[in-house]
Amino acid sequence: MAKKEHINLIDTFSEFKELKSIDRSTLISVMEESFRNVISKTYGSDENFDVIINPDKGDFEIYRNRTVVPDDELENENVEISLSEAQKIDIDYEIGEEVTDTVDFTAFGRRAILTLRQTLSSKILELQKDSLYTKYSEKIGEIVSAELYQIWKKEMLLMDEDGNELYLPKSEQIPSDFYRKGETVRAVVAIVENKNNNPKIILSRTSPVFLQRLFELEVPEIHDGLITIKKIARIPGERAKVAVESYDDRIDPVGACVGVKGARIHGIVRELRNENIDVINYTNNTNLFISRALSPAKITSIRLNEAEKKAEVYLKPDEVSQAIGKGGLNIKLASMLTGYTLDVFRDIDETENEEDIYLDEFSDEIDQWIIDTLKSIGCDTAKSVLAIPREDLIRRTDFEEETIDEVLDILKSEFEE
Repeated sequence: MAKKEHINLIDTFSEFKELKSIDRSTLISVMEESFRNVISKTYGSDENFDVIINPDKGDFEIYRNRTVVPDDELENENVEISLSEAQKIDIDYEIGEEVTDTVDFTAFGRRAILTLRQTLSSKILELQKDSLYTKYSEKIGEIVSAELYQIWKKEMLLMDEDGNELYLPKSEQIPSDFYRKGETVRAVVAIVENKNNNPKIILSRTSPVFLQRLFELEVPEIHDGLITIKKIARIPGERAKVAVESYDDRIDPVGACVGVKGARIHGIVRELRNENIDVINYTNNTNLFISRALSPAKITSIRLNEAEKKAEVYLKPDEVSQAIGKGGLNIKLASMLTGYTLDVFRDIDETENEEDIYLDEFSDEIDQWIIDTLKSIGCDTAKSVLAIPREDLIRRTDFEEETIDEVLDILKSEFEE
């Protein structure tokens, strides 16, 4: 039975030598410490023992060093050996010399062997967890590829090449993402948690960093530092705006990022499930930056409020819809990119203003508190309200949709007659 336990221990030990994630010297140190703990419990001390570990073969040897003493002076068999016993090993041994003999680990007993196996497994598991945490903590912000192993309602479980578990929450997936079990998923390492020494690696495909890393992979000039990505605004799966700057006047940063016939950017767009990407030139000139951020719309003029980080943007009536974009995406991304709250106004001719009507004249049809709120956002007349897109009015006044629709109907009817 003892022999069988010894074989099992060797098998267990052999498994550890295959661990690639743990440093060799650390592995040897942990194993030696575990052996010495068992020796100390069995013999009271491990000071006169040598533990030799061979991680390549997955084997080990234990040697005990004892001093030869006269037969009648033997007190501690762990550190001393009688002259008669020593001479059975080698007739030339004399008193005072040191005898080294091999210790058969099965002599420690079945319980000690089981304890050692459990201790080793526990410590190796801790080492693996520490190694995994350290490995991925250093990879935060980097793209990794992993195989999809399991799909759950709120997240997906992926496995990296070493069999480590990675998690991709639903909130970090692009809305149109669709994967089957066994497919390879690319994402950026977003968070590495370590609760109760249990590392949890969370990936993201919606992070702006993921988009930045994809650009670094596809555009050599960004990877080499000739072009810098200054800012990114992104609504995952829908649209993104990327502001780039070149440190070399000979390089067109926008052209380099897009590539010939869009060759470079197409790969990124496909990875992001056909997310539209606008690449613009970065500038420190706030007015110009806002104007570029709202492209393809052409801006007539911009009135900045630096203190409140707000900007009033004036455009020709036929440019307003382009500035706002489908579902308000363009203006929302432009605000995110520039850091300014953007309010869009139609640039109306003075001849049109002559026919305008002050809001106070509608007090019999519109509640005064509604009129006061509209005035607070800079709308004193009917046409100034009608010049602002419906979605923008809802956002700036915080009114219910029904309220805004009712106000717009009243004001429009005045000019239709």
